[in-house]
Amino acid sequence: MLIPSIDLMGGQIVQLVQGEKLKLAFDDFDYWIDRFSSYPIVQLIDLDAALRHGDNAVLIEKIAKRLPCQVGGGIATVERAAQMLAAGAQRVIFGSALFRSDEGVGTVNIVLANEIQSTIGADRFVASIDTKKGQVAVKGWKEQAGLTPEQAIAALNPFCGAFLYTHVDTEGTMQGFPLDVARRLRGLTERQLIVAGGIREQAEIDALHRIGVDAVAGMAVYTGALAT
Repeated sequence: MLIPSIDLMGGQIVQLVQGEKLKLAFDDFDYWIDRFSSYPIVQLIDLDAALRHGDNAVLIEKIAKRLPCQVGGGIATVERAAQMLAAGAQRVIFGSALFRSDEGVGTVNIVLANEIQSTIGADRFVASIDTKKGQVAVKGWKEQAGLTPEQAIAALNPFCGAFLYTHVDTEGTMQGFPLDVARRLRGLTERQLIVAGGIREQAEIDALHRIGVDAVAGMAVYTGALAT
């Protein structure tokens, strides 16, 4: 399954390369909402909130009321998650808040994970695991959490309904997602597994589908390389 991504920054829909370099920007929201209206789920990320540079809360609410969305970006508490659900989100993505690092030794915030599951339910809880050079990256991908994705999945598997794995090394590059990584991760959990980072063509999405993995695409969608 293809999940289109709407990334928001500075009041616009944007596409970044590896989370840093701005490549594309749009403000024709109605056009893209209409384009994505037939999809069962759309990914909606507030990059400003993720980077602690403000937020796009008004846009998040506007889009979530018109599209079925899983919403993420800077969500750190169950109270904020509940607000997103009340605004129209179908699922909420938690990322950095799930991880702690003390002098380079990473741990998973099991207390928060359990609180999320108990409050909003596992089916509405998407755990985001983003990696750079094989390590979990947090706080807008600026810091390392001191954990491998394997460790993170093992710890969070009892609590969430889905995992979102972003391969930051290929994010926004349209160089293709590493299929071997998808196969390895698929073997670690029975939960829904969604991957992102470099997706470029339908054949790649089909290959991921055959091993039971869903795909998020952004750059390939907005450049027209991938039909929607």
